[in-house]
This record gives sequence, structure tokens and C-alpha cells, in this order.
Amino acid sequence: MDAPQIDIAQRQQWMAVLAHSLPQELAALWIEQKLHPEYQVIRPAETGLVQIQARMGATGQRFFAGDTTLTRSVVQLANGTYGYSYIQGRDKAHAERCAVIDALMQEHIQFQTLQETVIAPLAANREQRLAARRTQINSSRVDFFTLVRGDNA
Repeated sequence: MDAPQIDIAQRQQWMAVLAHSLPQELAALWIEQKLHPEYQVIRPAETGLVQIQARMGATGQRFFAGDTTLTRSVVQLANGTYGYSYIQGRDKAHAERCAVIDALMQEHIQFQTLQETVIAPLAANREQRLAARRTQINSSRVDFFTLVRGDNA
């Protein structure tokens, strides 16, 4: 039996939501949904250091902006589906939960339920955090402008 085809863009979206989720929010939704899937840890959650690259103005040459910690994990459900996660920080339990949710999201039986009860609330919470941050930043924003004088010749 062939594995169901997963839309890569859709998977990237839910993995981004999981990676940006707060550990306590995901843990609360995990308990609320009574998730107890059978899975095997293939790669135990491990923490390492990665370099962050940036570009000036998002268009210039790449440069290394600094380092950050990253935790990754790989799990396999009892039916053979693999789940992966990469999260910023050192929370190993959070990385493992994200990997399990990734694996479950690939199951057509679980997909719609998890999309509505886990992914959508996490995405909404992140958007609220970002909106609050934008409001905070915009409250102290200063716009500079220059007046052009006449020709001083």
C-alpha cells in the first residue's frame, strides 16, 4: 500500500506552527486532546548549536548574525509514519511532542481533527503574540524625514 501524498507546503506550514509554538501551549493542547499515540523514538531529542544567517535589507550578501540553540527529534508511529521536529531552544519534551504531532498530521484520519484542535489554535496564539509585539514596537516608532532646501549655489 502506497503512503498518502502530503502537500509539502501544507506540511511546512504546520511544522512552522509547531516550531514557533510555546511549550506550555502545546502541552496543554496535548492533554486536552488526550493524545496517547504509540510511537518509538528514532532519534532522541538532542540539542546543538546552529549559525544564523542574515542579509542586509533582505537582499544583500549573506553574513553570519550569530548562533542559537536548536533541538531536534525524530519519532516513528506504530504504523511506520515518521515525524520530525526542529525547534529553537533546549526543550527536549517539546521537540518530541512536535515530532509526534508531525507524524500524526500525516495520517489522513487524524489530520482534520489535529488541524482544527491543535494547529489552528497554536497559529492563532502566535498571531496574537506577533500583533502585540507589533503594537509595542509601533508605539515607539519614529519616522524621520528630510526637507529639501533650495539650491545653495
